[in-house]
Amino acid sequence: MSEQDSFDLVIIGAGPGGYVAALRAAQLGLRTACIDKGPALGGTCLNIGCIPSKALLNSSELYTRASNEFKAHGIGIGELSLDLATMMKRKDRVVTTLTRGIAGLLKKAGVESVTGAARLAGEGRVEVESESGSRTLTAKNILIASGSVPIELPSLPFDGKRILDSTAALALDYVPAKLLVVGAGAIGLELGSVWARLGTEVTVVELTAGITPGMDVAMAKLLQKSLKKQGLQFHFETSVESATTDESGVTGTLKAKDGTTSELTADVMLVAVGRRAFAEGLGLDKAGIATDDRGRIVVDEQFRTNMPGVLAIGDVIAGPMLAHKAEEEGTACVELLAGKAGHVGYETIPAIVYTHPEFAAVGLSSEQAAAKGIEVKEGIFPFAANGRAKTMGETEGAVKILADATTDRIVGVHIVGAGASDLIAEATVAMEMGASAEDVARSVHAHPTLAESVKEAAMAVDGRALHM
Repeated sequence: MSEQDSFDLVIIGAGPGGYVAALRAAQLGLRTACIDKGPALGGTCLNIGCIPSKALLNSSELYTRASNEFKAHGIGIGELSLDLATMMKRKDRVVTTLTRGIAGLLKKAGVESVTGAARLAGEGRVEVESESGSRTLTAKNILIASGSVPIELPSLPFDGKRILDSTAALALDYVPAKLLVVGAGAIGLELGSVWARLGTEVTVVELTAGITPGMDVAMAKLLQKSLKKQGLQFHFETSVESATTDESGVTGTLKAKDGTTSELTADVMLVAVGRRAFAEGLGLDKAGIATDDRGRIVVDEQFRTNMPGVLAIGDVIAGPMLAHKAEEEGTACVELLAGKAGHVGYETIPAIVYTHPEFAAVGLSSEQAAAKGIEVKEGIFPFAANGRAKTMGETEGAVKILADATTDRIVGVHIVGAGASDLIAEATVAMEMGASAEDVARSVHAHPTLAESVKEAAMAVDGRALHM
């Protein structure tokens, strides 16, 4: 084994968790290699997930604004047209720029990027198979950050043409007349929104009683109302039992809670019912690494598996499948390896749905607080009463703050509205620092800003919001 193949840390996976872990490890002086089976770094999030979907969400939102809102601002643009090919090329350029940026960061940090399929090959050894042959790396520690893939339902198998996963739905070269979305979580709603804005008739089928299962129910209803106004149609407490396809489209058989069935035909069907941990081909069984009943790698509080020297982070372990969660775990994991105090604040990991309006949340929902027996005070402030929101024409939604009824400590914040994905950062910092609703209410917020709605919601916890 050559010295070039020997490392302090070998990371399997170059998604947000893996490449961030590699950068932090290099900062801490660890000789590090980062392996990914694809030539473009960044994993699912950058290549076929978070980034391309947000690029299309932005482009499609601009198209909608040009169609429906510019006239009210005194802006005339003549006859509006859609060039989907150019929109897709822009999306691809954004992705390429960022993947190249990650490659540059790793190179600058001294991390060796290795392309190929990785497999655990015994204690401290990783075998990498690529087009150029086989290579074995040795390391004091091996970090698995292999991510996740879309869940494929046996009754609705992906064919890449009529029954699509999220990757295929991001790469359509035409605007379908009708789209059937299975699942009303973040992925289904975001991609459904993209195509609805571009002219597609979108129907969403969800097994539970409302959109964004697991998030605050009252706030989810606010978003649902907005999405219905935008043309999305919903069937709740309904499953898609099966589907048949032909050259003209796909027909799904729907089954309602009461047992009645119906059929719905569309050009394409997007199945977005969640994601599962991806560890195929890594040789976990042979290595004796424990997994749970959902195929996720079992780790302790320091991200260590049951095998010495093997760790895991991100979507491949338990917890929310979010890029920023993986990034924080990657950082904390290598800090702990280096003898530092790595930490992830799991109670303050924000979740965001990038629809319009956006839906962002951190901490407990009203339902979760009740289930935990936590008595809360609630403060709600609508964006319709915010001056900045009015000037922007973004008056839909509200900010909701939940504070412990005894201590006033903030336990949850939920925002439906423009800029919610940025506004939630204030709430996350406040909760991480143990702030009370009074702390936020007494903090000076610039005027006029959307952030004033967060201050007013904090004031509303004590019943003293001023602008409503």
